[in-house]
Amino acid sequence: MKIIVDAFGGDNAPAAVLEGCALAMKELPKEFELRLVLTGDEEKIRETAREKGIDLSGLEVVHAPDVIPVCEDPTQIRRKYKDCSMAAGLRMLADGEGDAFITAGSTGAMVVGATLIAKRIKGVKRAAIATPVPNAKGRYLLLDSGANEVCRPEMLRQFGVMGAVYAKEVMGIKNPRVGLVNIGTEDSKGTDLQVETNKLLRETDLNYVGNVEARELPLGGCDVAVADGFTGNVALKLTEGMGKFFSAELKKMLFASPLTKAGAVLLSGQIKDFKKRMDAKEVGGALLLGIRHPVIKAHGNSDGRAMMNAIRQAAVCCKNDVVGQITASLAGLAAGDEGEE
Repeated sequence: MKIIVDAFGGDNAPAAVLEGCALAMKELPKEFELRLVLTGDEEKIRETAREKGIDLSGLEVVHAPDVIPVCEDPTQIRRKYKDCSMAAGLRMLADGEGDAFITAGSTGAMVVGATLIAKRIKGVKRAAIATPVPNAKGRYLLLDSGANEVCRPEMLRQFGVMGAVYAKEVMGIKNPRVGLVNIGTEDSKGTDLQVETNKLLRETDLNYVGNVEARELPLGGCDVAVADGFTGNVALKLTEGMGKFFSAELKKMLFASPLTKAGAVLLSGQIKDFKKRMDAKEVGGALLLGIRHPVIKAHGNSDGRAMMNAIRQAAVCCKNDVVGQITASLAGLAAGDEGEE
């Protein structure tokens, strides 16, 4: 399989991207038959590789001199920044020159570019960002976590279907429990959006567990949490902030005195395992579900290992034909949900 990687996306590009690609070629299973293509300024890529001592053997480089800034209007990816590393990679994906695309660059530009260049699966109303989030049982999938601030009920139903496929094929959850993020568990709770979505999800073949309150998400209330992009992004950012808060408070407690420091030494193994479990870099990124090929958004501050895990994530999506499985699952929805807008 051939995976296209935006070499100039993210805070630590291109060095972190190159390190991640080199790690992937070395550490990922041979069964993937992995081929990697880097898009970006070729001269800078090769110069950085020389400076960092990174072996680019086996990596293809496609020259794309521009970079779209994070603060830029996302729609400019098809106009002012049509030759940027992200746009070049998405065009290659759309033209069948790769099986998946990864970027740590602008989320907005990625969503717009993937939708307009790589295109949505037929029948998909909106693509959704699906983010694996740590919880008491491992991880749950939150979608949409920011691509669509305003949604309609049929969109959220599609998010549930797409999320269930991802949870099963990539996260390894045999029969994922799908829940709707809401302010209460009763069917009458929420705005018209949640009430109508709840009805639609109950009509599907999903393992739907009904409305799930936000406090249940970190406790394992469901495996796939469906929400509009506004609600999902608030939940995601709050989770990230609370994680940093608890980490800082725990560090203060463990290093408050010689006695607590001794306890920290005894707990070092468990602390290390917990930090790894909470680390988003161990996942790789968030998949933009609903696009005709896997498109993965890695975190903006991704290091080499995070980029390698994003490549692993893309490889698993390709191997397990996540897009094909989503297409087949959506085919069973009502005729009123068919057709692109």
